[in-house]
Amino acid sequence: MELREFSQNRILLLDGAMGTMLQASGVPLGKNPEALNITAPQAVGAVHTAYLAAGAQLILTNTFGANAQKLEPPYTVSDCITAAVQIAREAVLQADHTAFVALDIGPIGALLAPHGTLDYDIAYGLFREQVVAGVAAGVDAIVIETMTDLLESKCAILAAKSVTNLPIFATMSFERNHRTFMGTSLASMALTFDALGVDFIGLNCSVGPAEMVPMVAELVKWTNRPLVIKPNAGLPEMHEGQTKFNITTEDFSAELSRMVAMGACAVGGCCGTNPTFISALCDATHTMKPVLRNVSVSAVCSASKAVTLEGVRVIGERINPTGKKLFQKALREGDMDYVLAQAIEQVEAGADILDVNVGLPDIDEPTLMARAVDCMQSIIHAPLQLDSSNPEALESGLRRYAGKPIVNSVNGDDEVLARVLPLVKKYGAAVVGLTLDKNGIPPTAEKRLAIAAKIVDAAVKHGIPKTDVFIDCLTLTAAAEQSIAYETIRALTLIKEQLQVKTVLGVSNISFGLPARQKLNRTFLTLALAAGLDMPIINPNETDMMDAVYCVNQLMNRDTNSAAYIARFATATTSAPQSRDDSILYCIEHGLKEEIKSAVETALTVQSALEVVNQQLIPALDVVGKQYEAAQIFLPQLLQAAEAAKAGFAIVQSRIPPSEQTERHTIVLATVEGDVHDIGKNIVKVVLENYGYNIVDLGRNVPVAQVVQAAVERKATLVGLSALMTTTVDNMEKTIKALREADSTIQIMVGGAVLTHSYAMQIGADYYAKDAMEAVAVAKKVFE
Repeated sequence: MELREFSQNRILLLDGAMGTMLQASGVPLGKNPEALNITAPQAVGAVHTAYLAAGAQLILTNTFGANAQKLEPPYTVSDCITAAVQIAREAVLQADHTAFVALDIGPIGALLAPHGTLDYDIAYGLFREQVVAGVAAGVDAIVIETMTDLLESKCAILAAKSVTNLPIFATMSFERNHRTFMGTSLASMALTFDALGVDFIGLNCSVGPAEMVPMVAELVKWTNRPLVIKPNAGLPEMHEGQTKFNITTEDFSAELSRMVAMGACAVGGCCGTNPTFISALCDATHTMKPVLRNVSVSAVCSASKAVTLEGVRVIGERINPTGKKLFQKALREGDMDYVLAQAIEQVEAGADILDVNVGLPDIDEPTLMARAVDCMQSIIHAPLQLDSSNPEALESGLRRYAGKPIVNSVNGDDEVLARVLPLVKKYGAAVVGLTLDKNGIPPTAEKRLAIAAKIVDAAVKHGIPKTDVFIDCLTLTAAAEQSIAYETIRALTLIKEQLQVKTVLGVSNISFGLPARQKLNRTFLTLALAAGLDMPIINPNETDMMDAVYCVNQLMNRDTNSAAYIARFATATTSAPQSRDDSILYCIEHGLKEEIKSAVETALTVQSALEVVNQQLIPALDVVGKQYEAAQIFLPQLLQAAEAAKAGFAIVQSRIPPSEQTERHTIVLATVEGDVHDIGKNIVKVVLENYGYNIVDLGRNVPVAQVVQAAVERKATLVGLSALMTTTVDNMEKTIKALREADSTIQIMVGGAVLTHSYAMQIGADYYAKDAMEAVAVAKKVFE
């Protein structure tokens, strides 16, 4: 029996933590615990056997970090994974019940570009190498877990699907604010994983089961897929010199039983759990059955924002070079700041989704589409609609997109449907269908309806649900085809009545070649909205057009209590969209790395270099930091703001004579010995550097003596230590103790996913920084 069939009518019980179990056994973990599959197979096998005896039906191989980025010679990915699967298989064969083996895949340990240095294609290759080895060794499923970056998750899922049809479990780690470290929302994860065809979607690590209950309540609103839940054993605490977790097995199993009743179909444990927890969970859930859900939601998303397609949703049209000489010039010169500025203005004017078209006959469109997607999703929360007739450009953008986008477009031509719909399905997108074919745009609404029906049928046959198919009835120019221009309105009505799908329409073409275009556009838009248009593609900076949208939503009872209408029109006159602000603050807030240079140059004409730093650059970073702390922006936006600030500081620095440059305060940063994860530390480094601190970055897996030596030699007042793994927190405590012995005046801040403030204090730290902005606050307190 294969795993999908086995789990269909029962709650699937997973195992618990591996690292802490191995640590408890006394086996030295070293830098690569996955090497124990070769050096200490009996210890790994004993963990599997204990979980199987506790009732686990799916055990995860000891391969969480078995990728080529983390493993060091003589250990290879193939050797570690093959040995791990063999150990798990032997344990399953000896179990007294049916059980399965899953290949465990964790994050690579480096940020993907553009936020970090890891290239997407390299990451894809690393994940694919792991899956190839696991499938060859005979696993039953793939588990992709503890992810915080939705793009990295998507990369891993696509890599797995390129190799195998085995069931895929995909989970991300969410903080108490219901966001991942990188700002991914629960809804965005659910929509993206669902569209990619993941078998089990869910949560693991970061928090205990009580904190996950409201997260499960949110997830069940967005997907019908089975949910997999693996919480930690509560929160870590120090007890008699050892790391302990603060929840009982009874409370753990009771909370997970609540989540099963809500819709969780697969449950297990993460950090701090052991066979006792799994045994209690088995007792609590063995008679429970999966809860059937019937969720139907039409939505798209970026990594940080989901947009449900209810009421009228505006698609911004301005990221398109057609007829725009300045835009064409920017694309040819690779000026992404210009493209980003267009995106920012549209979102600030009210666009819900942004259409992205970078097609010109004399450019490399696939490369430019990928760059545009990278650029915009680093700053903009709004979902994107990738607009191209070039399948290579579409695929390039789809690969880079973190979320569920829209593809614009297909039409009724069989060749186009066969070429584009597989891409839509593979990359988990929604799709716009144009009511035309090889014969052009039909003159009647009935014939456009027929093409629309053909597109919907073709999409469904490719596994794309109707909720992800949006029909564009096409706007004809009233000046040239006045007799049939209104057929578009009729087609909208027929399609809404007979196909029950969402509709899209570019509006402004109706008035081409006529005077008073704005008046005709607004009237046509109002007619179309009344006929059932869901997503108008318009320029949101045109106030009259946006006013019409708000009015129609109010009149059609789509605006609850007229809240949006009142918010827009409460004042006596409608204010026009704000014009662009070229200040240093604006450039930093929006990550404009090129435009800040001219802003700083302008500021330097009226202020000294130090005044620009102290009165503009640093205060702008503080504004962005407060936005980050208030969850108005997320880590990608914070990093882009820091990069823009860095470009501004470089201009200022070049204007300060060496004799006037002051010595910067030094901070030593390191990921502790045994821990190869340094994403968080690297982010802290970037942000602290932009506040003017001199950062000595010792890297990851840094021995205690090396940290002490660097701190003493550099006369550092502040040392920052990072740890992601529960099993390496002991090394953090040892490092703190050694620093205290070497120089009692050194102050120490710590951070990492496994830490809390109370735990940090228990192991002797002076400060706990949960993120980069708290690290800045600590540095200011220490030095200022």
